[in-house]
Amino acid sequence: MSDRPLTTVILAMSADGKISDSVRSPILFGSPQDKTHLEQQVAAADAVITGAGTFRVKGTAMRILNPDLMAQREREGKPPQPVQIVASASGNLDRNIPFFQQPISRWLLTTPTGAEPWQNHPGFDKILATQTPSGSVDWHDALQQIANLGIKKLAILGGGNLVASLLAEDLIDELWLTICPLLLGGSAAPTPVDGSGFSTQTAPRLELLEVKTIDAEVFLHYRLRRQQESTSPRS
Repeated sequence: MSDRPLTTVILAMSADGKISDSVRSPILFGSPQDKTHLEQQVAAADAVITGAGTFRVKGTAMRILNPDLMAQREREGKPPQPVQIVASASGNLDRNIPFFQQPISRWLLTTPTGAEPWQNHPGFDKILATQTPSGSVDWHDALQQIANLGIKKLAILGGGNLVASLLAEDLIDELWLTICPLLLGGSAAPTPVDGSGFSTQTAPRLELLEVKTIDAEVFLHYRLRRQQESTSPRS
């Protein structure tokens, strides 16, 4: 893992495992306590990464607003805000959304083709381009590039396709999942892990590190068991 950052997924989901409703509404359903938890986890990261789908829905970065957390980062020699990375293979992103006016450092992670429209545009401070032979983002190379730029802790804020892509490459180390007391349902509603899914034999295994309950929400902290640690499913 020395050639890539420590990666932590941070997501809130409904009790039936949905991270948004079927129309992908940008409205957050977590409590103020969950928002505080998210901000604390983001403050502990050097950078956060968001997939293009989630980025298009929200249109803004997850900024730290708590002055104590910003002061803590400055004491640690870090900028007040972590780097905000958008992952988009196509690079097809709206240039007129509030994200591009926020006082943050913005990076784009894309393919060579997706990088072309942004080469002479001031929207992103850095453009990282990498590609597999099939034309998708090369995640191993991408995380190595990110590490080479000084990012040691990377927070992953969704969505489900981004998480699925990283899981498929065994590139996620930890997860923080907040279970919120509502039921969203809907076969089209996104989940923490979308994509094509895993079989029960190949499904990534988790080790539970911590459980916290605040009012009606449950905060679960997991560690991913590395593939070499995995054994056959227990009976």
